[in-house]
Amino acid sequence: MIFSTIVARTQDRLAKRAKYRRLVAEIESMSTRDLVDLRADRSEMLHQAYRSVYG
Repeated sequence: MIFSTIVARTQDRLAKRAKYRRLVAEIESMSTRDLVDLRADRSEMLHQAYRSVYG
């Protein structure tokens, strides 16, 4: 029972980490022009990505 809980938590953490890394990669790949077109701030987008994944 404890082992399955550890495994489940580890899987959840790995999934969250993978999702966060994908979001960061996508944000980092945006050019300055893309950000201007979206009227977006890269640092704010990274902050929101973190909050969306980790709460």
